[in-house]
Amino acid sequence: MATPSEPIPRPKPSARAELRGVGRGLITLPTLARGWSELPRGEGRPVLVLPGFMTSDRSTVVLRAFLSRLGYRAYGWGLGRNHGQVGELLPPVLARLEALAERHGQPLGLVGWSLGGVIARESARAQPGRVARVVTMGTPVVGGPKYTAAAARYEQRGADLDALERHVAERNAVPIPVPITCIYSKRDAVVSWQACLDPNPANAVDYVEVDREHAELGFSAEVLRVVAQSLARS
Repeated sequence: MATPSEPIPRPKPSARAELRGVGRGLITLPTLARGWSELPRGEGRPVLVLPGFMTSDRSTVVLRAFLSRLGYRAYGWGLGRNHGQVGELLPPVLARLEALAERHGQPLGLVGWSLGGVIARESARAQPGRVARVVTMGTPVVGGPKYTAAAARYEQRGADLDALERHVAERNAVPIPVPITCIYSKRDAVVSWQACLDPNPANAVDYVEVDREHAELGFSAEVLRVVAQSLARS
């Protein structure tokens, strides 16, 4: 998929819409029972799930429980709240990735929600031999926080969003030699969907568009099915 040639707009967040999205996502979960037998099984394969900005492992409980029921060994990242400083968070994530890969004797699937997907991508870029596949959900691949609802918060902290965008572009110029599934939604009011598209044509990316709010991505039956199907191709 080609990245958009037009300027990427900054999203207009709606707390009400996002809260409604969580409810809608939870309501869909019982539908997973239909077709459950057709979902691919994890067969004990390990998966590390990374939460989004200002969230913790609590936000990924449903996703990890779903993967565990399918037979995956699903792990949280164990680092508390994601404060958004990728450079600080990456080393402990890489250490956890290394430990889990050695424990299981095989590479892991990485699933990252929003900013967690950025860390998943950087982990795969740094240690591709320990990663079987990356699955991102509403992840800002382009621009760092510039095209997200968190942009204003970063600016208040004194961040130079243009400089961050250039730094991210330099990182993205380095290919990720691991297959990637990118789940995005044009209804996302937290991360501009255009910013979710991978700018590096050398990366092997499968794009899956869903019709969900950002906060719904980790709870929606539709998205959970995509995650399961993607990990099964690892």
